[in-house]
Amino acid sequence: MASTTHKNFGEQLRWWRKRRGLSQLELSGAAGTSQRHLSFLESGRAAPSQPMVLDLAAALNLSLRQQNSFLISAGYAAIWREGKLGEPELAQVDGALDHILAQQEPFPAFVVDRHWNLQRANKGAVRLVEFILGAVPAGPVNLADALLSPAVMRPFVVNWEEVALHFIRGVQADAIADGSPQSASLLTRLLSYEGLQGLSHSAAFEEAPRPLLPIHLRKSDKSLHVFTTIATLGTPQDITVQEIRVESFFPMDEPTTRFFREPA
Repeated sequence: MASTTHKNFGEQLRWWRKRRGLSQLELSGAAGTSQRHLSFLESGRAAPSQPMVLDLAAALNLSLRQQNSFLISAGYAAIWREGKLGEPELAQVDGALDHILAQQEPFPAFVVDRHWNLQRANKGAVRLVEFILGAVPAGPVNLADALLSPAVMRPFVVNWEEVALHFIRGVQADAIADGSPQSASLLTRLLSYEGLQGLSHSAAFEEAPRPLLPIHLRKSDKSLHVFTTIATLGTPQDITVQEIRVESFFPMDEPTTRFFREPA
């Protein structure tokens, strides 16, 4: 998958415009400029002002990370900071995430970054992982790898093909929207797992589609049926904050609800 790495501003602009499926006329109208000026920007015959770079980025629906790349390629300094959870500047974000995780108890919730690297989890999530794997893995954890790798969760997900298909489609959509080499690398790694390449080209059609895709987990004689939600933080002005996701699990039947509500 191609990316914008090492492209100058005109090349990036043209690349993103085509990726979004826009004509020069459509993009210039959305950004408040002329088609002629946009053509000159793409060819390098004209240089954009900083406001024009940001107007074009907004019209192309670029993330804060991509906006920084856009600005740098045009010769301007990046304006969006990339903080780290745990830093004083993100104390309010940390507090909000802790509150969300606590409110989700006793049901599982995970905080992940844009590439599904685990940042933190609540007690319900720890209990779910211990139920499936017997213990919480040491070291960094990537939830995408954990779900799709044959060596981790796959043997315990009864409807794994359904779940994997929907998940890999989401990662593919992220990679298309993101356009970064990191997202492309993640997708390539996930598709290298046994059975994923063919599965990614399968049709996700059901004769009677359900409103939610259940995840059916089974270990020995115990089964859990859950569905998940994905939440993001609103009005972000920091790259890390924009890319955070909170995945929460909810029970789909009474036995699953009892499992999480009863003492471990």
